[in-house]
Amino acid sequence: MKLLAYLLAIICVIAAVMYFLVPAGSLPTFVPGYIADSAHFHAKRAAVAAVAAIVLFLIGWFSGRSKA
Repeated sequence: MKLLAYLLAIICVIAAVMYFLVPAGSLPTFVPGYIADSAHFHAKRAAVAAVAAIVLFLIGWFSGRSKA
């Protein structure tokens, strides 16, 4: 559970950075949000991916703690 949460958090961080820095027209075509010949940046998608990364990181953090 811990490893899976951390792995998904890393993927979400990569997605957030990609949505924030790369225009919609330059995204790979398999990525949701691709719009041909668009200069629009997906700030909302980047924010959601960043929040998801934080939540998944916290899930990994708390699932790995020992219960003393």
